[in-house]
Amino acid sequence: MVDRQLDANRYALNRRVLVTGGAGFLGSHLCDRLIDRGDEVLCVDNFFTGSRTNIAHLLDNPRFELMRHDITFPLFVEVDEIYNLACPASPVRYQFDPVQTTKTSVVGAINMLGLAKRLRIPILQASTSEVYGDPDVHPQTESYWGNVNPIGPRSCYDEGKRCAETLFFDYRRQHDMNVKVVRIFNTYGPRMHLNDGRVVSNFILQALRGEDITVFGSGEQSRSFCYVDDLIDGMIRMMDTPRDVSGPVNIGNNGEFTMLELAEAVIELTSSTSKVTHLKLPQDDPRRRCPDTSYAADLLDWKASTPLREGLIRTIAYFREFV
Repeated sequence: MVDRQLDANRYALNRRVLVTGGAGFLGSHLCDRLIDRGDEVLCVDNFFTGSRTNIAHLLDNPRFELMRHDITFPLFVEVDEIYNLACPASPVRYQFDPVQTTKTSVVGAINMLGLAKRLRIPILQASTSEVYGDPDVHPQTESYWGNVNPIGPRSCYDEGKRCAETLFFDYRRQHDMNVKVVRIFNTYGPRMHLNDGRVVSNFILQALRGEDITVFGSGEQSRSFCYVDDLIDGMIRMMDTPRDVSGPVNIGNNGEFTMLELAEAVIELTSSTSKVTHLKLPQDDPRRRCPDTSYAADLLDWKASTPLREGLIRTIAYFREFV
């Protein structure tokens, strides 16, 4: 485990933190946590998938600033840390404009790394479990190189994130930069976009509306589901590690559930009369996805602590407001 003692001089004054994609699902929760601990936050978002409603409660806070900007264009600001979260994360969203998705991951990373280089500040990249593709190794460790189709319909996201990781580590080697990379596994919770096409939001909406719950394939394919509060805690812990720690580090819940198990849990917790129906499995959809989080436990003293049932109850309560 690394020394968690923080540098007193660095934390004596409030930091000004840039969060790209700050109006999105994860970004807005990160902004909340940073504001709560006393930081100033510059939230940057182009609102392609982000929403003003996610950060509306922060707009009157004097330590919060919102800027509409697309990070595929250079950004000139003065900050102390950068969390780079900007990129659509659901297949429905990132396949809508795959070229722009790739540009956001690659050109956006170049622009944010350039900013961090100029300012000599730490920068964290929100990477993804999608870098493992349809894995041949289970559970996935950070040393696994992945099994990704480079020309498939998901590759704009998968390969874009893989290239972003390459850029982060090359900037570290070439320019001695303080970079951090976390690989985020399936995350859920309040403020998920209702129509983002991800399995948790799909199942909850269908159950609340009394519609059939659509499971792709046999439903035996599995995922791990991390509640958003746990994920944000892991990201902040990673940012606060010493300079010589760069990752990548898996951040996710190592509890594994099949799609059928998730559907049954959602039906029970919503008291729904929905039935499960099956559709054809999409191309390149991973069969199993579950992180090995032992490195995060050792390095960050972190593990996901919210049980799936508890997290689903909170998420369902949020979705009921819109159904």
